[in-house]
Amino acid sequence: MSLVSVYIIAFNEAEKVRATIESARWADEIIVVDSHSTDGTQDIALEMGARVVQVDFKGFGDLRNHAIAACTHDWIFSLDADERCTPEAAAEIKTIVNSPESADAYWTPRRNFFMGKWIKHSGWYPNYRQPQLFRKGKMRYDLKPVHEGYELNSDKPVGHMQNAIWQFPFKNMAEVMHKANRYSSLGAEKIKHKKISMGSALTHGIWSFVKHYIFKLGFLDGWAGFVIALGNFEGTFYRYVKALESQKGLKWKAPEESPSGFNG
Repeated sequence: MSLVSVYIIAFNEAEKVRATIESARWADEIIVVDSHSTDGTQDIALEMGARVVQVDFKGFGDLRNHAIAACTHDWIFSLDADERCTPEAAAEIKTIVNSPESADAYWTPRRNFFMGKWIKHSGWYPNYRQPQLFRKGKMRYDLKPVHEGYELNSDKPVGHMQNAIWQFPFKNMAEVMHKANRYSSLGAEKIKHKKISMGSALTHGIWSFVKHYIFKLGFLDGWAGFVIALGNFEGTFYRYVKALESQKGLKWKAPEESPSGFNG
């Protein structure tokens, strides 16, 4: 019978990590990969019987590779602190890992809850990130700081799980804004080699809004869909502006002298 390690990446997720660990109780090993939280995340994880590994944050790709290295079993299932493994998904995972015909990696659909409702459009369902179930040694992550990709060490195509896990990405608008700020800063590192202007930043931001609200049918999700699209506009626009700021060495330093001719 094959054994499964579940790793959970977390940073200051005391409000969420307990439920995430609880949803992974079916696994043979639970590892919380923490980046020196200051809100008690580690204490909660240890209290619930998880093993805690501390990793300095150098980007999500690097963090996830450390998580893989910490897992001791043949199969690995990846969870973030805002995700919950449903009983249906857990049962499917157990079937997959004990089947001789299984692929080496599987996409896992995610169902998102936002602004009091389950999101059905907006690019959020089915919402896949990297394959979340895989054999150890068959997958690793690239070193992009955010929206990291993956590298597969297998000749088999990636499979698809049928049962979704749940994601609760934001508890309020403050978290939406905080994540947009953090991810735009990390994402700026990925594009700072490109030719960027304020005009291109605005164009990319508008396209991101249109893509999620119109082409991904976000308008069918009501105001939640509008907020999702607007959040994508802001995150994209500020990512490009921050990259431009880095390229040109722009400083927000107050001038030492008053502007000439200004009497206001």
